[in-house]
Amino acid sequence: MALTQQFARVTPEYLEHCRSSALDSPGASPGWDPPPGDLLDTDWAVWGLIWYCRSTGADVDLIALLDRAVSGDPGGDIGFLDHDEVYDGFDDPPRLLTPAAVAELARDLDAVDLDIVLADLPTATADAAAACGFDGGFRGDVRGYLVGHFTAMREFYGGAARRGQCVVVWTD
Repeated sequence: MALTQQFARVTPEYLEHCRSSALDSPGASPGWDPPPGDLLDTDWAVWGLIWYCRSTGADVDLIALLDRAVSGDPGGDIGFLDHDEVYDGFDDPPRLLTPAAVAELARDLDAVDLDIVLADLPTATADAAAACGFDGGFRGDVRGYLVGHFTAMREFYGGAARRGQCVVVWTD
């Protein structure tokens, strides 16, 4: 199974509920079950966008923004989510972005002009896939894949910012 980038929008209160559940349950189960509308899977698209930006010498601030959006911030005191109920344990445990960090990311993601970023992306599928670090078996429209998943992530962060929520990120 391929690894994919996962996001969850949750309130600080929900995280406290999960923390309490983990402390009170025999298996340290956090009771993690955000509503489906507050979950997002961007597949490996944003990683491909980051790869492309790095390989083309894109602005380092853009690369840092994208990396932070998928990697979260260090710390965050959510070790209780390091549980197989939340993620498969293959990669690093989930990381947290606080409501303030989410608001900052949402604002900065809104300012990204993806048409400019992808202006030199090759039009041939194989060439575009290679430019993004995807294997030779990629099928479909690479630009559409990147834009669609980036747009979903931007809207996800925007929704979390408007609602004053945290975002938890992990790879599964």
